[in-house]
Amino acid sequence: MPAPTATTTSTLTTVTATATATATRTVRLGVHGSTHLAARLVAAAGHAPESVEYVPYEVTEPFAPLRAGEADLMIVKYDPLEQDLAVSRPVGFDGRAVLVGSHHPLAGRASVSVEEVAEYGGFRCPGDFPAHVWDLVVPPRTPLGRPIRRIHAMTTLTAMARLLRSTYAIHLSFRSLDAVVPPDIKVVPVHDLPPSPVAFAWLRETEPPQHVRRFVEDAQRAALR
Repeated sequence: MPAPTATTTSTLTTVTATATATATRTVRLGVHGSTHLAARLVAAAGHAPESVEYVPYEVTEPFAPLRAGEADLMIVKYDPLEQDLAVSRPVGFDGRAVLVGSHHPLAGRASVSVEEVAEYGGFRCPGDFPAHVWDLVVPPRTPLGRPIRRIHAMTTLTAMARLLRSTYAIHLSFRSLDAVVPPDIKVVPVHDLPPSPVAFAWLRETEPPQHVRRFVEDAQRAALR
């Protein structure tokens, strides 16, 4: 086999550099549950689907991938008020909904009031999830002052679905989960809770790479249209 020429070596170096540059342009975006909301934000920002890699995180440790350097950004609902995180302007909104088993009295409704949801037991704040954000996701009281009983442990989506299908438990959450829950779990819109603002968060002391900053800026601009 002939020895590589200077031209061949130069070509290989260029190909390797191009591949590396392409890889570094991928935005690693932390998501929980459905990627459909994230995909809509990516499309609205005018970025190709393959330009974003989705990094799942658990609700019990929502900031773990970001702090471990496994994600560049993460999607957040409401401001987590974590000292080490910076948060973008809203890039979208996610409507409110209640998750119930298909046998539940609320399952067949086109929409429900949060006052009706208060009849049933909900979920406690999980793990390291910010308590003030959980109070917005699962309010301790309805607008009319009825307590929402937060009595069940929240761990994973799979465990939550198992409890919903076997009891009358409910989970106040977001309409975007409709894309990922099993067929026997129903996502019913809640018409009297305002939609949640959706934003991106990143580590405050780490300057995001240029392609990540550009993605955030494009998503913020798209939200203003």
